Amino acid sequence: MPMKFVVAAFGSRGDVEPCVAVARELLRRGHEVRLALTVPPDMRDVIESAGLTAVPYGPDWQAQLQDGNFVRMIQNPLSALEEAVDYVNQVVAEKTATLVSLADGADLLLAGITEQGLAANVAEYYGIPLAALHFFPSQILEVGSPRGNVAEQAERAQRRALGLPETTGPSTRSMEIQAYDELCLPDQAAESVKSDPRRPFVGALTLELPTSGDDEVLAWAAAGPPPIYFGFGSMPIIDPAGTVAAISAACAHLGQRALIWSGPNDFTHVPHAEHIKVVDTVGLTAVFPLCRAVVHHGGAGTTATGLRCGIPTLVLFSGLDQPLWAAGVEQLKVGFARRFSESTAQSLVDDLRVILTPQYASRAREVAAQITKPAESLSRTADLLEDAARQARER
Repeated sequence: MPMKFVVAAFGSRGDVEPCVAVARELLRRGHEVRLALTVPPDMRDVIESAGLTAVPYGPDWQAQLQDGNFVRMIQNPLSALEEAVDYVNQVVAEKTATLVSLADGADLLLAGITEQGLAANVAEYYGIPLAALHFFPSQILEVGSPRGNVAEQAERAQRRALGLPETTGPSTRSMEIQAYDELCLPDQAAESVKSDPRRPFVGALTLELPTSGDDEVLAWAAAGPPPIYFGFGSMPIIDPAGTVAAISAACAHLGQRALIWSGPNDFTHVPHAEHIKVVDTVGLTAVFPLCRAVVHHGGAGTTATGLRCGIPTLVLFSGLDQPLWAAGVEQLKVGFARRFSESTAQSLVDDLRVILTPQYASRAREVAAQITKPAESLSRTADLLEDAARQARER
């Protein structure tokens, strides 16, 4: 019997794509799906092609990253506490209004990891089950976070506005779907994630849709030796020209070609040599199998795609969950990791020389055979959500 699902996601493409992938699968199964999300520019066509429509949810993520006041607040939240509280309260109120409208009559509310607390209150308001997609262990959000000073206050205000009683801690009624493979976690992190029915592992959730630039990239890749891929997700690159120059010099030294994805950065006017190709759109699933190695920021989705494709990896990480996946890559012996800010043209030569050896290629293929396949991850997730919604109906 068809059911109604509401899906809420906020943030960069790494936060939004897994939720959209699940929404598309639920829609394919004949359910009604309503989306509340920020839509990264490179995902607008993706959402439309999937047959989905989205209601705006929260401020534009990329615009926030260009807002000096917002960046100052998140970098030094305690020094701008009152301003941060006012800002978060306003955003939570707007998000709540959107979810309350969409979730009326819904069978289940699904939220990305950053939206779990807010969505849990709306789910409680309607008496419907909540499920959250965790793209990394939730403890990462809690370590060193000012959340208790800002976000939790906003969620308490949200509960009062919804007429809900005060709560003494996070809800334990939510199902927290671990949208990654347990195999990819470093040992210490794996121990922190409880293995119980409320925290099932399903593998990474990705759309794997082609892009308009794939044919051109594939033709270029096929016209010479396998290239090394470089891409840094939604991270802003402070010095695009310097970054391209470092990549170009390292690859020239090693006799390699390089494919560079610019992401949200403007590389239009950055000069580059013939052994370098710079693109502003790329389908990782299509391109990675043609690469000799991949170099990236260590985002959950990009890391999973590299592992699934069996390609040696160099992770140049910054923050949040990226150090976790970097450590996982090293533990699996499929690659090497270094902090992005500490990377130079010389370190790039040294690091690439390590992962371009035959043993890393062989090990990467071995690990690829153990990683959950994309279709299986989506099927498991949709099954879990259908079961949870069905059980709630029957109660």
